[in-house]
Amino acid sequence: MIKGFTRFLQSPGEHLKSLFGPQDAPVGGPVPRIIPRDEHPVSRQLFSDAALKVLYRLHNAGFEAFLVGGCIRDALLGRMPKDFDVATNATPEEVRGLFRNSRIIGRRFRIVHVRFGREVIEVTTFRGKPGDDHGDHVAQQSDDGMLLRDNVWGDIEEDALRRDFTINALYYNIADFSIHDFADGVRDIDARTLRLIGDPATRYREDPVRMLRAVRFAAKLDFDLAGATESPIRELAPLLLQVPPARLFDEVLKLFMGGHGVETFHLLREYGLFAMLFPEADEAFDELPWAETLIEQALASTDKRVQEERPVTPAFLFAALLWGPVQLRQRDHERDEDMPPIPALQAASQRVISRQLQHVAIPKRFSLPMRDIWDLQQRLPSRRGKRVFQTRDHPRFRAAYDFLLLREAAGEIEPGLGDWWTAFQQADEHEQRRLLGKVDADPAGTPAPRKRRRRRRRKPRNPTDDA
Repeated sequence: MIKGFTRFLQSPGEHLKSLFGPQDAPVGGPVPRIIPRDEHPVSRQLFSDAALKVLYRLHNAGFEAFLVGGCIRDALLGRMPKDFDVATNATPEEVRGLFRNSRIIGRRFRIVHVRFGREVIEVTTFRGKPGDDHGDHVAQQSDDGMLLRDNVWGDIEEDALRRDFTINALYYNIADFSIHDFADGVRDIDARTLRLIGDPATRYREDPVRMLRAVRFAAKLDFDLAGATESPIRELAPLLLQVPPARLFDEVLKLFMGGHGVETFHLLREYGLFAMLFPEADEAFDELPWAETLIEQALASTDKRVQEERPVTPAFLFAALLWGPVQLRQRDHERDEDMPPIPALQAASQRVISRQLQHVAIPKRFSLPMRDIWDLQQRLPSRRGKRVFQTRDHPRFRAAYDFLLLREAAGEIEPGLGDWWTAFQQADEHEQRRLLGKVDADPAGTPAPRKRRRRRRRKPRNPTDDA
């Protein structure tokens, strides 16, 4: 690691101030501030080999090639970049012609994915202004201003102003290793401020998902939202209802499975965005005091596992997010329709999932395990005979057991059952028999009497049977 970068890690704020001085340039100005290589701490050693291959092949073919966005932002913050996005003046077809291991995806935004094993480098063509006439390459907007299609090509200056936040309008030029800062993003990094480029209300109407991105970056980077960036969010939150549920599923994974889920959840609640994503869960908070705590604890557990680089599954998280609504509907089925608990739970699960799919799509590969976790909550209290071993051997038992512990910790149910299952999993055969006997015993500690089996009376022999 180079010495300049080490000094930057130790005191990034002072280093940036020394680079740029006190002068202020207007946000969104078309003239970039170009930072030469010897005045910034970003080194090619921080970039993956795949990203460098894409950059150099585009450059050697005569195209402009820049690393852009989050990877440069993270490098300036002293974080190790993970995802690498490339911006170029090459069209998607020209990029596709340079890389056999690539494919063009998307209709709303056409981009190129260049794959190197498990790593994917995303390559985008410089965007132009949506209202400009570019022949066959046009942008299409809804009556509310949402961009339905945006395949207008432009130059790097236009592309920078089409970026969402100033801290993402940073371009690393592979030709001379300089950084081009088009919107005072470096200054906002120094101030730890998240600021939209352009008029916030217009930008949110163009793409309502930007409101979710604002919350996610604020939680992830521990940045404050600029006043103008923050003020329209509560009023414009219902625009998320126009976003396709499949797209919102991807956004929810980024929100809650990036290692900062608890803080993200609090910000979503504060700005009225959570109700647009999970309306029934939001409604359940008023009736079930434990429902919000359950979600917070599930997110805290997920954050911990992400930080420890342990696997996480969306099924468990969605199970926690929707458990409150399921419990309310199950109670209604039992009370109003006189349903037994198990059929009532199944009916409630179906209704909650059906409504949720109208807001955030949940693929079956996650919704089916989620329902297994819910169903096992009915089986865990039953600990007699062979049933206890069947429950323990269920493929979703471990997730259901962890979910049970969360329910106890959140105050939904009394503690005790989780301790029993903890002891049962750790016990040997003799201890397991003792634990099962303890369940069968009456409160005084004596074994409960076994029910005597009634002997069936044999029917009298009919003489005509012989005939």
